[in-house]
Amino acid sequence: MTSILQIVVGGLLQGGVFAIAALGFSLVFRVTNVVNLSQGAFCVLGAMGMYYFQVNFGWPILPASIAAVVCATTFCLLVGAFTFVPAVSRLPSSSALVLTAGLLTFFTGITLVVWGNQPYALPPFSGEAPLVIGTIRIPSQGIWLAAISTAMILGLWLLLQKTTLGRALRACAENPAAARLMGIDLRAMILLSFGLAAMIGAIGGVLVAPVMSLQFDSGQFFTISGFIAVAIGGMGSFAGSIVGGILLGVAEQFAAYYVSSLFANTLALLLLLGVLVLRPAGLFPSGPQRRSDVRDEGRIHRAVVRLPARRGLAFAVILLGVLAVVPALPMPSGLLESLVISLILYIAVLGLDVLMGYAGQVSLGHAGFMAVGGYCAAILATSYGWPPFAAVVAAVILSVLCALLLALATGRLRGHYLALATLTFGLLIDSLAVGLVDLTGGPSGLVGVPAFEVAGFSFNTPMRMYYLTLALAAILVLGLEGGMRLGFGRALKAVRSDQLAAAALGVNVSRVKIAALCIAAALASLSGSLYAFSFHFLSPEMVETTRSFEMIAMLVLGGEGTLIGGLFGSLALTLLPTLVQDLAVFKTAVEGALLVVIFLFMPEGIFGRLVIWLNKIPSHGTAIAYAKAKL
Repeated sequence: MTSILQIVVGGLLQGGVFAIAALGFSLVFRVTNVVNLSQGAFCVLGAMGMYYFQVNFGWPILPASIAAVVCATTFCLLVGAFTFVPAVSRLPSSSALVLTAGLLTFFTGITLVVWGNQPYALPPFSGEAPLVIGTIRIPSQGIWLAAISTAMILGLWLLLQKTTLGRALRACAENPAAARLMGIDLRAMILLSFGLAAMIGAIGGVLVAPVMSLQFDSGQFFTISGFIAVAIGGMGSFAGSIVGGILLGVAEQFAAYYVSSLFANTLALLLLLGVLVLRPAGLFPSGPQRRSDVRDEGRIHRAVVRLPARRGLAFAVILLGVLAVVPALPMPSGLLESLVISLILYIAVLGLDVLMGYAGQVSLGHAGFMAVGGYCAAILATSYGWPPFAAVVAAVILSVLCALLLALATGRLRGHYLALATLTFGLLIDSLAVGLVDLTGGPSGLVGVPAFEVAGFSFNTPMRMYYLTLALAAILVLGLEGGMRLGFGRALKAVRSDQLAAAALGVNVSRVKIAALCIAAALASLSGSLYAFSFHFLSPEMVETTRSFEMIAMLVLGGEGTLIGGLFGSLALTLLPTLVQDLAVFKTAVEGALLVVIFLFMPEGIFGRLVIWLNKIPSHGTAIAYAKAKL
């Protein structure tokens, strides 16, 4: 009995941490109907700020904590004013969701630049001695965490329920158009909600810093945990945020004690999937959802531009010719290997383009299919002696089956709930890759993966892998381009534009979305398999959820709905750190900043902007006609 009570105490403390992150999610969602994936970064900025003031200036806990919260909140407000506020005002919710993933990446990169990649920890506020009640031991920092969290929740409730400002925030959440007509400054309310969420996160980081060791990328942990907690409790529900956080914390503690700490996350993620499937709105739904016409009023959708058929063919031939002769050119050491990685990732981004660019379905767990394919092919080839080609085919089939199961389980979900389901799938695969040590090698990875081989020909050099991946990418682009010009492609575009209208026109929306997900899963699986055969090694960190965000950045940077655009994005984000080694530490921050800037100011992407420029050049026939008209 004592051990169970101790587990519950540990779960309540851990759940309190999750609940704080969930509160920030809930507040922003109530006002903007956007899931702010950068919430976890606020916690890390607050914690790192307190460490800085305590260690560098020798400040006591109280002034160091206040200064850290003020600085973190101010910095996040400045960033939010120029990024989040315009995004909510101009972009649909799905685009704003992905933009906040870019903000998370940006904040993570800034933390890496300022504080490095070493872990940081601080002593508890009241010393190391725990509070002992009978046989139960409560860490002293846990008391501070519970007390300040309760005060925060009460203060937030009073603000929203008992003040004019709170009523203005609630009005923006319920009907932004009506709130605007009543004279409420929507942009100010959006910024206020973002700033309050940043303050909540920074306070949470200050409270958590003495409890757990934090690194530059710990923001992803807080974001994911808070996102899961608020989804379990109910998006936009403060009570649901608290209950969801506590349930998640207690479930993970019991799983770690009775099963294994390696599988604690797995069971928690299965709990989330169950809630999403059975009760998508969470345990405490916050009321009727805002109508889509009200929610996205005045917002612009991502631009999709394409070249005419003849120019597109000419451009593709020229691009393929350039890429074919690149290895013959003199280049720095390691650049050819980076080109191979770029092409391998581009194959996965192609699938993501079908799903996001054409079908309009946001996927935050795309790397999960890379992991399924990579590990399946590597295990079959390494442990069971399968020919690499047969192993890749089997891996693709397994990934497609996983996509079918995911699609059937989440068929009722849309918008941020669907994005959360795909994120959960990716995290679940991450957890299994780490936990199944005997099968996957665990955190150390799977070694001894052979080179890819077809009909006795081994692709065992970077040059051979380069031409293999280039040929596969060219074949896939050609096949997909042809498919997008047929009825299936038109159906995908219809689903992206308006699902209700597409269904009214006779499009089987569910079948089209499932097909898009299966294509994306198959290409991601192929990419993961090639990744393993190219490196002769595969570890969880190579195909973790961070890779999903990176591929989204590649797609958005290059241009969605273009098929070719992802190549520009993958080349840019893979080659720049290789070419400029001294700036490699800035890669994460630049990647996040580029994702945000592209969404806000160049939604058509690099390739899309190039297409716009090329379309302005008159063709030969047009030029002749123009000259005759002048004469």
